Amino acid sequence: MSILWMSVITLVILQASVFFTTIYLHRCKTHRGLELNPVVGVLMHLELALFTGIIPRQWAAVHRKHHHFSDEEGDPHSPYLYGLWTVLFGNYFMYRKEARNKQVVAKYTPDWKNDALDRIPGISFAPLAGIAIFMLMFGVWWGLAAWFAHVVMYIFLNSSINSVCHMVGYRNFDNKATNLQSIALLTAGEGLHNNHHQYPTSARFAHFPREIDLAWPIIRALEACGLAKVKSLPMAKAAA
Repeated sequence: MSILWMSVITLVILQASVFFTTIYLHRCKTHRGLELNPVVGVLMHLELALFTGIIPRQWAAVHRKHHHFSDEEGDPHSPYLYGLWTVLFGNYFMYRKEARNKQVVAKYTPDWKNDALDRIPGISFAPLAGIAIFMLMFGVWWGLAAWFAHVVMYIFLNSSINSVCHMVGYRNFDNKATNLQSIALLTAGEGLHNNHHQYPTSARFAHFPREIDLAWPIIRALEACGLAKVKSLPMAKAAA
């Protein structure tokens, strides 16, 4: 297989991880802005388990804590507290510290309901299967290289939201988060972070015509197929 095709496939898997993070982890499981058909939810969860190793309940707990303290003392990864560069390059370690705190997970996710994958005892080892999938597709060394590239890009895209999108960009609303359309295009809408902090339970992050939330058409398509149900939108735009 050519390097071009390996790169394309790796980027497709990366974007699948990005879209499933914002649709399944963020908008559905964390903020309850939409409901997903259980099968769709499990498939998204499976992809994330294989290729990111994220445990959804931990992710939801850390993110809810972030909103609880947003850029104030107690925020797990605020660039105003720790510095932009520290969060950009250290966000992964900040996240892992909070995710391992059982008290934080219990406090911020008392409403959590496990799905079929959550109930599998060895699901935390799913990333090993993800590495194996890369190796089967590309061979051992190229597979490891592609897997590593996927992990690094995924981590830095998430880090950019928690760091850059709190200090650089424009604001539609009076909160410290910012909007950056360039990052939003790379993160399926997550870069519209100022909008999200204003309406955290909204299933749509774009609020104005010039803004592009690439996950929103996917959500609408799933809804049209009966595979999703939007539960919350910004009040001023709910009729749109």
